[in-house]
Amino acid sequence: MAPSVLPGGSLLVAWQLKGKHVLIVGGGDVASGRVESVLAADAHVTIICPSTGLHSLTKQLIDGPYRITYHDRVFGGAEDLAGVDMVLTAIDDVDQSRVICTLCRDLKIPVNIADIPESCDFYFGSQIRDGPLQIMISTNGQSPKLANIIKKRIKKSLPGHTGDAIEKVGMLRAMLKKRAPGVGGEVSKRRMKWMVDVCNSWQIEELAQLDEQTMIKLLDDGWEHGTVPSFRGLGGQRHLPISIPTASAVMPTVLMFIAGVTCASIWLLSRSR
Repeated sequence: MAPSVLPGGSLLVAWQLKGKHVLIVGGGDVASGRVESVLAADAHVTIICPSTGLHSLTKQLIDGPYRITYHDRVFGGAEDLAGVDMVLTAIDDVDQSRVICTLCRDLKIPVNIADIPESCDFYFGSQIRDGPLQIMISTNGQSPKLANIIKKRIKKSLPGHTGDAIEKVGMLRAMLKKRAPGVGGEVSKRRMKWMVDVCNSWQIEELAQLDEQTMIKLLDDGWEHGTVPSFRGLGGQRHLPISIPTASAVMPTVLMFIAGVTCASIWLLSRSR
């Protein structure tokens, strides 16, 4: 049977902006959120907006210790796009927004025009962030408010300390790669399978309590013998309550979902190295 492909979606990706140059035209409420998002991705930000149009949060970000270049003026044309890797606009002037969009398309610069979906190369979704964990809820530009409502429901369903668990799994994976180095081949496959078994066997809250000493013991007693000892088998004591989703939760098997996200991340990272 041929695979079923549902058309009409967007490609959801984790866009790496570290060190890239992002131009934001506008400085109001919406723009302030855009600034926060790209700063969190370690981008270098340029803001073009008259000072009279700056939101209080945008002013704080400009005055803060961030990589922001600020120009107190309106957008000046194609010369403002030199060396820019991405453009975000959040201004009330629809005609000017469309001009900026056309210039970006001519220069092959990805652009997002606030409140004009047809002029966007990509959309901003509603995001859940917990350390390395990022979950994006997108309505493909159709209903940002519903995306926010869904985000809140999913966030309530997530176990506590999920971000800590992912960080600890990343540390364990790095220690395992030092103990059993190599890219590809049987060793790489065995590493991936063992890490998947760990993620499936341990609770999220248990993974969050891993420390260096416990990781070493887990590798000694588990990896070296091709097994996965239990949390209690390694002498672990639960200090964090185990979260049990209610029947009304959005995701009935949240723990399996997060474990799957974590293990998928491990697999993707192993493929990319």
